[in-house]
Amino acid sequence: MGLTAEQLRAGLDAVAACEPAVARALGLAGYPAPRIREPGYATLLRTIVGQQVSVASAASVWNKLETQLGTGVDPAALLASTEDELRACGLSRQKQSYARSLAQLVVDGALALDALPADDEAAIAELTRIKGIGRWSAEIYLLFAEGRPDIWPAGDLAVMEAIGRILALPARPDEKATRALAEPWRPYRGAMAVFAWHYYQHSAAPV
Repeated sequence: MGLTAEQLRAGLDAVAACEPAVARALGLAGYPAPRIREPGYATLLRTIVGQQVSVASAASVWNKLETQLGTGVDPAALLASTEDELRACGLSRQKQSYARSLAQLVVDGALALDALPADDEAAIAELTRIKGIGRWSAEIYLLFAEGRPDIWPAGDLAVMEAIGRILALPARPDEKATRALAEPWRPYRGAMAVFAWHYYQHSAAPV
């Protein structure tokens, strides 16, 4: 499960103690709510379903899949479905390919989601074996579903923008700079990522 409210507060307090800009931002926006997802196949499949579509569209497709294939969208049932059946639920051909990749790995026992490597980079490498799951999706899964405390999705546009605002930078930092800026925040970068999204939604201008 994702980072708890207590873990978020403790992590952010630790970062704020050595980073005045984060302390100021916390004073403005307050602590973020936890972002928690259930670990496992269904959460990864929902990640695929939700790629490049609105939240409402993703929810509609997921509801149709569950109606067609049952709660949680059983991987064996998904693999047994035809292209037309999945298209009727709203899955494009590309997303069908991604979904089948995930389902096949799960059915074959080749992806043990209950025993991913403890090392974050090794876990990301394992998850990105799934077609359609890139580094960002893997990081989001490890942060929201497993609550890994030091995950830092530096390539997320909202995270980059929020860090630029929090640190009052003259321009939004790119992924490489965002990753470098967060090095002093180890091992609490997961809490900072959740706060960055929270701050991005809260703020309309730099601190």
